[in-house]
Order: sequence, then C-alpha cells, then structure tokens
Amino acid sequence: MKRTVADLLVESLRSAGIERIYGIVGDSLNAVLDSIRRSGKIKWISVRHEEVAAFAAGSDAMLSNSIAVCAGSSGPGNLHLINGLYDCHRNRIPVLAIAAHIPSNELGGQYFQQTRPELLFRDCSHYCEVLTRPEQMPRMVTMAMQHAIGQEGVSVIILPGDVASLHDEETVPPQVIHVTKPVVRPSDEELEKLAGYLNKGKKVTILAGAGCAGAHTEVIALCDALKSPMVIALRGKEHLEYDNPYSVGLTGLIGYASGYHAMMECDVLLMLGTDFPYRQFFPEKADILQIDIRGEHLGRRAALSYGLVGDVKHTIEALLPLLKVKKDTGHLDKHVKDYAKVRKDLDKLATGKKGKGPIHPQYLTKVVSDYASENAIFTCDVGTPTLWAARYLQMSEGRRLLGSFNHGTMANALPQAIGAQVSRRDAQVISLSGDGGLAMLMGDLLTLKVHQLPVKVVVFNNTSLSFVELEMKAAGYLETGTSLGEFNYASIAEGMGIKGIRVEDPGDLEDAVKQSFNHNGPVLLDVVVNRQELALPPKIEFEQAHGFTMWMLKTVLNGKGDELVDLAKTNLFR
Repeated sequence: MKRTVADLLVESLRSAGIERIYGIVGDSLNAVLDSIRRSGKIKWISVRHEEVAAFAAGSDAMLSNSIAVCAGSSGPGNLHLINGLYDCHRNRIPVLAIAAHIPSNELGGQYFQQTRPELLFRDCSHYCEVLTRPEQMPRMVTMAMQHAIGQEGVSVIILPGDVASLHDEETVPPQVIHVTKPVVRPSDEELEKLAGYLNKGKKVTILAGAGCAGAHTEVIALCDALKSPMVIALRGKEHLEYDNPYSVGLTGLIGYASGYHAMMECDVLLMLGTDFPYRQFFPEKADILQIDIRGEHLGRRAALSYGLVGDVKHTIEALLPLLKVKKDTGHLDKHVKDYAKVRKDLDKLATGKKGKGPIHPQYLTKVVSDYASENAIFTCDVGTPTLWAARYLQMSEGRRLLGSFNHGTMANALPQAIGAQVSRRDAQVISLSGDGGLAMLMGDLLTLKVHQLPVKVVVFNNTSLSFVELEMKAAGYLETGTSLGEFNYASIAEGMGIKGIRVEDPGDLEDAVKQSFNHNGPVLLDVVVNRQELALPPKIEFEQAHGFTMWMLKTVLNGKGDELVDLAKTNLFR
C-alpha cells in the first residue's frame, strides 16, 4: 500500500514523540484519522468541542515539557480551536494545530465551510502555512514544530482533505525535531552594571514570575544576598511560593496589601521573568530593573533604568558573585511581617460552621488545598476561582497551578484538567470551576466519562458571573445580565454517569471533599457558595470607591436594598 501525505504526517508526529492528538473527527480529517488507526501508535483523544482540544493540548504540553497536538476539521471545526490556541500562544506553550481544509480545487469558490485559516490563525501562531503538495511533507512538520518549540507558541498546518490523501514518496528523517537548551545570560559588562544598581539600593524588592520556573534555589539565594522581599506574580506562584521565607505574597488586582507595599516602598525593583501587566502597581520613584529571556518584553510595562536579556537561573548564577551581601534586613523584615498579618487575616475568612451558611468560597478553596495531595495539579477558571486559588491554594514543590492567566478566557479549567489528566494518568487533577465557566463547555464532562479520567471538578456555584458583578459594583453599575439561574450540577453529572456530590451546609464540606478525592473516578463536587463575597484589591482607587458608593445608592433607589443587607451580613458578620 502506497503511503499518503497523512501517513507521513502521522509518522513524523510519532517520530517527534507525539503520543496523542486531541480533537473532533470530520470528513476533511478522514485520511488523517485512517492513518492514525492503521499506525496504532498515536491515540486520538476525542472531545466534545474543539476549543477543549486546544486547551487540553496546552496543559498536556506544559506538564510534559514537550509539544502537543490538536486538530479540527474544515471551517467551523478548526475555527473552534482558536480561543484555546490564543491561550496557548499567549502562555508561550508549544502546540501544533492541524487545521483541516476544504478540497484544494474548491479554494476561492465560496465552497461549503470555506474559511481563510491562513489569515484567521495568523495572530495566534508563529507559523501558519497551507500544505498544497506532497513534496512539502514531512519537511513542513519539522518547520512547524521548530517554530512552536523555538519561539514557544503555536504553529498551524493547514491541510486540505484531498491533499492528505495524495501519495507521497518522501521519507521521514530520523530526527524530526531538534530541541535544544541553550544557556542565555547577559554579558559580563551588563552584569557588572546590573550589580551596581543592586549594590547601591537600600531597599530592593524582587518581582518574580513564570520565567523563574526551575530557578527556585537561585532566586531564593538572590533574595538572601539582597535581603529582598519577593513579590510573586500569579504565574510564578506554582514555582516560587513553597519553602520561601522571603515571600510577601502577590500584588495586582488579586494580590495582597503586603505585596503592593513591598513594591511601592522600594528604591530598586528587580523584575525576574515576569511580564506583569498592571502599570498602576509599579513604583514611580524606584529604579526598575528587568531580566527576561525575550528582549521585546523589556520596558513595555514600566520605564526601566536597566533591562537585560537572559534566563533567570543562569543570569542569577553569574550575578551572585558580583553582589555585596547586604546586612540591613529592615525592608525585608517589615514586609514579611506585614505578609504574616495579611495571611492571618485572610485565613480568618476561610472558616465555616455547620448550619451557618452560606459557604464562603475562601473556606471551600482552603479545604480543597488542605486535602489535596502534595503532587496535585490544579486548574482554575478565570474570575473568582482564580482569585481564591491565588489566595488560598498552598503550593508545594510537586503541585502545579494552571489557568488562563494571560488570555483571561472563561471555561478553561475543565479543558485544561482533561489534558492534565491524560498527560499524568496517575496524578490527582482538580478543576476549580465557576458555574459560569462550567456551563459554557459542560458537554466535555462526557469526555471525562468516556475516557475514564478521574478529574475532580469542584464547582463554585454562586448562580452568577460573580467577578463581573464585582467589576460592575466597582464601576458604579447595577448588576445586569450576570445571573445564571439556580441549577444542581451534581444531578446533571449523575445523569451523565459521573459521581455528583452537592454541598449546601458548611458543616458537610470537609467530608464531601474527602469523599470526592477518595473516589476512584471522575467526580463533580457542586458547592453552593456565597454570591455576595467581596474581594478587594490591595490598592483601592478613588474611582473604585466612588463607583461602589454609587452602586449602593442605585441599589437602594431601585428597590434592591436586600442585596446591601446580604452584602453586609456575609462580609462583615461572619
């Protein structure tokens, strides 16, 4: 039997180490699926929505430290990939998308399901090309995957269904992709200049992010030398929070006052591997220094005194011998002490008593954190689940936290949990899902059932898009369009053949969480949590305070004073 373009595609992917492809079948993918079937070496992970396929591939790639693959059929099929691919691209996750296309001889004729994928995917990929001839395969797989790996992002191969079926006489090379780990650090002269700023500073604060992955020991050593408090950006939480006596928490919209003041009161701020986007949280009078592996990131969030290109681990190793070890611990001690107080105050809110509802989401998140395994993988939906995860999940060296932290899309938690569980079959995977996020892509609960993925889906059921409501309150608007209705998601899960547990009383929560985690299979834990939960940022702008006052006034004038009473009861009187 003569080999086809699809055969060489599948053989190339397998040679590159790919073991699975996430997607939904369609006629334009028939040749690819048939080749997968005949090869028997790659598993097709069927999902219920292509967006889920892209998210799942992204979390798979993150956890396997490799590249992952998703696929969509022509037109609407591959269009559904785009939101998940945007998330992967912005999070710098190497993913290859196979976008099947209409028959090549129908291009330009407004054929059934015709789109322009070469244009549509351009903004969320480093490489996006149409395969039109057999001679392009398998070389195009190497080019696409090298772009995704080398530039850390998405590549798209657009494959017309008829081209996939063409005979191909080319051969797959022994080495399809080339993964290298170069050491990147600034020059000696640049390091000397950086050390000069740090040695001169009296109050140095470090802002550390996801670029510090794999550099926990080095960043801690740097804090020790500089006697610096460490403010952690959200994507750096999983890499830096554990075993860290220098941590003063997060800053930004979901951070703590301790982190905010540690940055605002420093005279030198050193940014390590972070692209923290909120300019209003940067100090105005400090010298700001930045180290990032990508030169285009330097200075785009705040005006820098000095910026350098390098990976965090090797740059710190080369920098440490140039530093004068500081003796004054006043700046560090002050903000570590402030963080301890903030942490104590936050933990006071994470409590519950039997018969005294509603269940506070802080309490739910703390209980989940307390009973999860030391190597648990958490995913969290955008909105309040991310907020509570940031504040109440305790990281350890083996724990991971995945979310849509750059793209900020709804409904990411369940899809990312699917990819995480497929990648790590023996790991405990916990999805912290909002009821709004879950409802958006709820059909993929069936994926858990079909593939027997033992994901624990914890639903923060507050019958609303609660983070949007907070934003509306802060801006002075009455909540409109945020109510989701009251639904028993545990019953819906039971109807799918998934174990469902519903909790309405705080006294029942711990047993329900333990029961969920001990169950050998997928579980949906539906927890009815407080809707009127305030979550204040560390810095309150005048406009926010004014907006909240206007919201209260409008609430009373519109006959909704009971909402103010509920707000006071649940936030002031615990």
